[in-house]
Formats: sequence, structure tokens, C-alpha cells
Amino acid sequence: MAVIGQRVDPGSARVTIDGLPLPIRPDVATYLVYKPVGVISTADDPQGRPTVVDLVESDTRLYPVGRLDAESEGLMLLTNDGELANLVMHPSHGILKTYVARVSGIPPTAALGELVRGVELDDGEARAVSARLTSSAGDQALVEIVMAEGRKREVRRMFEAIGHEVVGLVRTRIGPIGDQHLAPGAARRLSIDEIRSLYSAASVTWEDASLPEDDE
Repeated sequence: MAVIGQRVDPGSARVTIDGLPLPIRPDVATYLVYKPVGVISTADDPQGRPTVVDLVESDTRLYPVGRLDAESEGLMLLTNDGELANLVMHPSHGILKTYVARVSGIPPTAALGELVRGVELDDGEARAVSARLTSSAGDQALVEIVMAEGRKREVRRMFEAIGHEVVGLVRTRIGPIGDQHLAPGAARRLSIDEIRSLYSAASVTWEDASLPEDDE
């Protein structure tokens, strides 16, 4: 049992609070970034296009957690924490992603219900956790859709399947993490509490998680 004032070795110690890991290694970094339209969601791009990694000034080599297509924008994580990246990306851990889609036409309630019940895509059935109309103007509507997985261009293809083209797509939340004040192109480091909230959302205790290995 730890006591107040006790020193720990950040390279080997495992510290938890209420069963959840407390990140203490100084070489582990996780950033929340707002990817603008036109920025590529990879660490580098053979065509020389700007990448999401370029949005963070860091001496640490960071990697994108998941992807957003070039035409989409919104929140992404960059990290060198392999364990955390796996928790966020793998559907089995239950970290939901929330999007706001601007679509052509006004989807009726029945069509939004189809998204939740499941629609057939060329790579299998896809379904949303929830989908709700938030506003409409003219011949376009805003729909908030929550997803448990993230196949390539999945949200766009799901709306196409119900007859509504996506003309704009923004990821607004990654599990419990959101930031309405983060501007396109901006980034900030996640707090320890935010990182622990991701572990909590994935229902992972220290016995299930492990510290990431040092880069070789």
C-alpha cells in the first residue's frame, strides 16, 4: 500500500486509484487534436500532404489513434501509449465515438432507425449505437450519430445506404473526451484525469492493462 510522500519509479512502478491506472511515465504522451478538413490521419504521407501529426509540436514520436478521412474533421488522439491506443480503437472495449453529420435531405425517423437496426454495406452490416436529428434548414439536416466501430468511411456509407449523402462530418467526442473550445488545427495534452476516464469507460482495471513498452 502506498503512503503519502512515497517515491515511485516511473519506469517500473504500477500505480492505481480505485483500480484504474495512473499514468506516471514521463515518456508517455497523449494529445487531443482537432483535425481540419484536408489533413491526413497518418503519421506521414508519401504525397507530402499535411498530416495530423504535424499539428503537435513534440519531441516524442506520436501516432494517430484511428482515422478520419481527409474530407472529415474533428477530434483525434495522438499518443505513444500503445495500450491506450488499443483500448480506444478496438470495438470490444466499448469506447464510443460521436459524430455530427450534415446530410442532404431531411432523414425521417424511420430512416434513422434503420441506422441503429443495421444497414448492409459492401463489407458487411453496419449499425449505429444511436442516431438523432438535431436540426434542419432548407434541404439539409444535422444528425448526431454514435458509433462503436470505425470502418473506412463507414458513417458516410451508412447514410448513403438510407439515401442521404453526407456533405460534412465532424467527430465531436471520443468516449468521455470532448472539447467544444478546441479550434480546427489546435491540440492540447490530455490530463491524467482524462486518460483515466478513457480506461474507466473501457472498464479496464490495472490487472487488464499494462504499461507500454519502451520504443526500441
